[in-house]
Amino acid sequence: MQATIEVNGLRKRFGQTTALDGMSFTVTPGQVTGFVGPNGAGKSTTMRVILGLDAADEGHALIGGQPYISLRNPLTHVGALLDAGALQPSRTARNHLLWLAHSQGLNGRRVDEVLQQVGMQSASRRKASGFSLGMRQRLGIAAALLGDPPVLMLDEPVNGLDPEGIVWMRGFLRSLAGEGRAVLVSSHLMSELEDTADRLVVVGKGRVIADTSVADLITTASRGRVTLRTAARSEAMAVLGRAGATMAVTDRDTIVVSGLPSEHIVAVLNADGVPFSEVATYRVTLEQAYMDLTADTVEYRGTAR
Repeated sequence: MQATIEVNGLRKRFGQTTALDGMSFTVTPGQVTGFVGPNGAGKSTTMRVILGLDAADEGHALIGGQPYISLRNPLTHVGALLDAGALQPSRTARNHLLWLAHSQGLNGRRVDEVLQQVGMQSASRRKASGFSLGMRQRLGIAAALLGDPPVLMLDEPVNGLDPEGIVWMRGFLRSLAGEGRAVLVSSHLMSELEDTADRLVVVGKGRVIADTSVADLITTASRGRVTLRTAARSEAMAVLGRAGATMAVTDRDTIVVSGLPSEHIVAVLNADGVPFSEVATYRVTLEQAYMDLTADTVEYRGTAR
């Protein structure tokens, strides 16, 4: 069942605007790959090229070694959710899925299975016009799963979900990857990807600026800094400054120390009799790491009032 998404050297212009500028990455089976970047970075265009909705000027995108346009019964190869609002409002949830299933040679039994997977069996006879955004998201994911595909592409899948739905989605995405599927998730919610994704493809201005594991990105962004908690903040800063450290105060009794390893910090403080309650490795959040990485690629930036 295993397949990959291969994106190689994609270039795409819309008039004078360069949307993709050599975009290249691979989404491998058995992992949730987060696809992130500022607005205008090229995420949506890349996903549309992968699915054959836009044509690249250069490069190629393959699913299991083939372009999407050549796939027979494509829902059995790749399932995608790009727009949860792309529904016929007069159709019930079940009829919407039946229409898709029949186009791929699938039957009603599979429709009922995916409705149960996404927790919508009780709403299967309701018309889509009455669905909340969260329900539309679940129905879109059910549609993506119809063909039991080895590859899944989901754009902002937690958008509109309530807290219970968000927790469900985290576990659901991990379980899909655990079955050996290649799962590509585009999202602006770094806190969700920190708990869900194995790898991140970070893009900006139409190209990849980082392709790494979530853990490695956070470790690199943390830059060997150390968190120090002490009731004697001034004294600690004085002795550590003399030892060559640079520091940032983050709370009344908390300092982030750069330039000295934790064991050296402990030795310096003990030598001068400065009390402390904690010395720990400083760890940035995925959101902080992402903001640092993409600071130079943000095209649309607001101003504070």
